[in-house]
This record gives sequence, structure tokens and C-alpha cells, in this order.
Amino acid sequence: MKSFLAALAFAVIAAFGVSSVLDTIQQSSSVAYTTSGARVGDPGKNLIGPN
Repeated sequence: MKSFLAALAFAVIAAFGVSSVLDTIQQSSSVAYTTSGARVGDPGKNLIGPN
């Protein structure tokens, strides 16, 4: 039982840590998929635009 609770605690801590790291790295799709050949203007209020 102790090993199960330890594994559960580790999973919760690891999930929180990974989500924190990914929140700092994440970019919106209008920024991430823009290249020099793409004509992506202001995304406005569509599904890929900023909130």
C-alpha cells in the first residue's frame, strides 16, 4: 500500500511539473505555424486566435 501511495504522489507531482513547463513553452498556433511563405495576418477572434 505504501508503494502505491508513493507512486500516486510521484505521478501527481510529475504531472504538475510537466504541465508547468509546457505552459511556459507553449505558443499559439498563429505564431507557431507562421513561416516566411505563409500569409497569416491578425487571427482576430477565430478558433486559432489569442483569447
